[in-house]
Amino acid sequence: MPDAPYRTPWLRPLDLRQGRVDMAQGAGGRASAQVIDEVFARHFANEWLEQGNDGAVLPAPDPGEKLVMATDSHVVLPLFFPGGDIGCLSVHGTVNDVAVMGARPLWLAAAFILEEGFPLAELERIVVSMAAAARQAGVPIVTGDTKVVERGKGDGVFITTTGVGALPPGLALGGQRARPGDVILVSGTLGDHGMAIMSAREGLGFTAPIVSDTAALHGLIADLLATGADIHVLRDPTRGGLGATLNEIAAQSGVGMMLEEAALPIQPAVAAACEFLGLDPLYVANEGKLIVICKTADANKALAALQAHPLGHRAAIIGKVTEDPRHFVQMTTVMGGRRMVDWLAGEQLPRIC
Repeated sequence: MPDAPYRTPWLRPLDLRQGRVDMAQGAGGRASAQVIDEVFARHFANEWLEQGNDGAVLPAPDPGEKLVMATDSHVVLPLFFPGGDIGCLSVHGTVNDVAVMGARPLWLAAAFILEEGFPLAELERIVVSMAAAARQAGVPIVTGDTKVVERGKGDGVFITTTGVGALPPGLALGGQRARPGDVILVSGTLGDHGMAIMSAREGLGFTAPIVSDTAALHGLIADLLATGADIHVLRDPTRGGLGATLNEIAAQSGVGMMLEEAALPIQPAVAAACEFLGLDPLYVANEGKLIVICKTADANKALAALQAHPLGHRAAIIGKVTEDPRHFVQMTTVMGGRRMVDWLAGEQLPRIC
């Protein structure tokens, strides 16, 4: 996709209803130009993409700002699931990776690996969803690449997105900044994305439909930071869920953590599905939730800001950072006992994002 947009009037228009990806569309010639023009450039159109070069010349951020870059590959199975698809997920995931650093997401790049024989109708459906997610987030896709692999050497489509954002002067967030006494918040219910994927993958018909929470969180984060609360860490608990993410932060900061099971927001349908499948919702992926670690004095201010936003109305305070040289993450159970929330061994649900 680096040379978009192309114009290929000498070729018959693609059959976007019945056509399929073929090897010629990854060879860099006229067929490549056509699929770029008629699928990607058509839906991703913006002034930077239309420069038509191998990279985009972009305006510099405001003086004093630093750049933040993040990249992520998306191999979710199935490609379409309740509440989303690989297209919008690839936008949301990278926007969120930039935003949790405190940066203002500016631009995205997108790279596609397509499998020979993949239906063009499904490709366009993914691209349309991706374009809509980028427009809604206000973060345009300005450059990218497309490759095609032989039938049987891929799995339909894999997408890698890279995001660039601008970090305001003086703002520093990171997993190494949690301190004993800090409060831990989460912006909403846990495990929705992972269980939506599982239900679609296995054809499970739960009484209450479970829908992915995939969403871009930079608006929520901007509102949170605007309160002036002393925020130390922001993180989106994707693969490995809350449990794995908190263990990462505890190790980075050299601290422990104590959660309160009764405070964890989990939808009854998700809890029931996890119990049925033998899964622990603490380790189930999320794609539209935020972990916030802040000073105790600002916890209620942060909670109010989260709950005032549509993506944070189920936000809750779920625990505290403790002094612990072993860097254990633990939880007080509803029965009054205590359990370890250890690192995830293996992967509960592969191909989740």
